[in-house]
Amino acid sequence: MSFDAAEDVLEALAGLPTFHHPAVAPDGETVACYYDVTGRNELHLLDATTGTHRRVTDGQVPRSARWPVAWAGADEVVFHLDEAGDEQNDLHVVDRSGTSQPVVEAAGQAALGDVTDDGRVLVFGSTRDGQMNLYRHDRDAGETTKLTDHDRAAGGAVLSPSGDRVAYFTNERDDPENRDTHLMDVDGANARRLGVGEAGAEVSPVDFWPDGDRLLVADNSPGTGRSGVVDLTTDEVTWYGDGTGVPETPVAVLRGGDRFVAHRTRDATVVPVVYDVTTGGSRELDLPTGVAAVSDGRRPQLGDGRLVVTTTTPTTRSALVAYDLAADETETLLAPEYGPFDPETFAGATYLTVASDGVPETRQAAVEHDPAATLEVGALLYDAGVRPSPLVVNPHGGPRAIDDRSFDLYTQFLVSRGYSVLQVNYRGSAGRGREFAERLYGDWGGAEQGDIATATEHVLATRDWLDPDRVAVFGGSYGGYSAYWQTVQYPDLYDAGVAWIGLTDLREMYETTMPHFRTELLEKNLGSPDERPGLYRERSPVEHAANLDCPLLIVHGVNDRRVPVGQARLYRDRLRDLGDEAGEDGEAGEDGDFEYVELGDEGHASSDIGQKIRLFRILGDFLDRRLG
Repeated sequence: MSFDAAEDVLEALAGLPTFHHPAVAPDGETVACYYDVTGRNELHLLDATTGTHRRVTDGQVPRSARWPVAWAGADEVVFHLDEAGDEQNDLHVVDRSGTSQPVVEAAGQAALGDVTDDGRVLVFGSTRDGQMNLYRHDRDAGETTKLTDHDRAAGGAVLSPSGDRVAYFTNERDDPENRDTHLMDVDGANARRLGVGEAGAEVSPVDFWPDGDRLLVADNSPGTGRSGVVDLTTDEVTWYGDGTGVPETPVAVLRGGDRFVAHRTRDATVVPVVYDVTTGGSRELDLPTGVAAVSDGRRPQLGDGRLVVTTTTPTTRSALVAYDLAADETETLLAPEYGPFDPETFAGATYLTVASDGVPETRQAAVEHDPAATLEVGALLYDAGVRPSPLVVNPHGGPRAIDDRSFDLYTQFLVSRGYSVLQVNYRGSAGRGREFAERLYGDWGGAEQGDIATATEHVLATRDWLDPDRVAVFGGSYGGYSAYWQTVQYPDLYDAGVAWIGLTDLREMYETTMPHFRTELLEKNLGSPDERPGLYRERSPVEHAANLDCPLLIVHGVNDRRVPVGQARLYRDRLRDLGDEAGEDGEAGEDGDFEYVELGDEGHASSDIGQKIRLFRILGDFLDRRLG
């Protein structure tokens, strides 16, 4: 492929239109969603009867579609608006005619929880006073009232159908791993913790029943996620699950109140399952094997009762469909577009498992670990078809997230450039239950990083078409931390690294990130740096930068408030202190040197087409030069 042809593929891939956050209107006939078919993220309204959609914004909404939307009454949609990706959101509304206006403006980050049916009262989380707590905004009175004042983050707010009560989660216990569901009046009075789930588990509210007397909750007390229905007059709970230990997450109560829908995860796939609360029976929906997700919000159904579902597989892009629960049939509401690409040419994912005790065969250069518990770790391998093929190891962010069998644009871009891709669901990942996720607590940079390296060793040993002399690691956010750590802990394994919006100095991260990331991510996973100063220092990649023995590309958005750009600058400065020289803005340095790029109008990643193209160019150019 010539450079011009590669550039054409790059732009065509990044420019494929994508929709985000479908939300069903109260009329049951309209679906609001972000859609970038015009080349920029905009809000569109889709008529579920005719299949037509129209754009109702013209640049008023964010360039990136990270944050969801929700209906406020019959004619307005609430959206989050930040400044150049900094996630310090205000809340705005836009009506069906395209007229928009601010609703909540304040310092810090605002995150919408729920809206009353008439659209006049919003409950949202905000860091305006420091920690993320809940607030109520009355649009008619123009007044905002603080509802909670917890030391740890409060979120997940759900309003009762009459709008008189709010369910939410927070943690008032000493155990940082804990999460409880609380209930209060909409003015903050009569707050109480529901006696649901065991101490140390995570319980979150999901949806009220139509009568407001029952609450659907998610709970992982038994080790895997399950659904519970809480009688709010007695606090008695009825639990639902298939009894096989397969993780499930409830999504919404269905119209009529006799059923609810949940997502079931197994082997990196997700399928919706519908429960009958009267009989306790359940059934999975008949959808393609991949990832199928029911629309978020209190109204996942159209007026005729069909569920709005997003479906995708490793080789098929996201489609929005209406699922008929009686006939088990689907109708496409918004079909994926493929531009010049034939879907059959996209690389499929091979799912594999690897036994790992967290200690690979390759040398541990930064921290010597003893073996941990041996676990079966899942992974996805994409074959680029090149022989021999260079390999890009692509650990996910989170860290409690999952690489699943959905269409992944970054993976298909790398494959289009001739790089096979390995994604590893290391211990600590989602989709495997509570115990698997908690294996990461107190051990960042430990056995989970060994899982990534062990899986890499495994595929190199069992696929002779992979080139062991051309292996790179690339990740973003916690995946960026993994890229930094893999290259200093296992320098003999990699020939290049790309760390995108990654963590390098854990104590500095603790001091500079947003308050709810400080408590709910760092303290929950590692404790505080005052409690565990040695761990914070030992597991910070910047402490071991002298071990770097391959070309490294550092990329970071200057407006990132989750992982501030100071994390990249600290690592850059440390490498300079060690005598390495940096290339400027992606230009090649000498062999062994690092390259450093700051993205001036971007925060913690972006779905914006132009910004994706920019990142793809930087990434592809670096890998082509460094791996060939």
